[in-house]
Amino acid sequence: MKKLYHLSSCSTCKKIIAETGVQKKGFVLQDIKTEHITPAQLDEMAKLAGSYEALFSRRSQKYRPMGLHEKTLTEKDYRDLILQEYTFLKRPVAVVDGKIYVGADAKNV
Repeated sequence: MKKLYHLSSCSTCKKIIAETGVQKKGFVLQDIKTEHITPAQLDEMAKLAGSYEALFSRRSQKYRPMGLHEKTLTEKDYRDLILQEYTFLKRPVAVVDGKIYVGADAKNV
């Protein structure tokens, strides 16, 4: 299975999709804003990534206003936050044949 979780309004995601040609390579694209991540999808991603924290974006515009930078978050907190607010998912997330690539770091693209 080849799947890319992205945000259609994210310029970095748009750039990566265009440059890599994932649509032509048979990837299923899921815009996390319009088609929210299910708990089962998130659990599978965390299993592949090793933790929910690895999937969590501290760059989200809601991170500081919610005071999360002042708290010690648990794995359950990371999971719950990602499920309730799509911007907390570090993106894009690509799942390719049982391997996961999280974020826009050059090593993942």
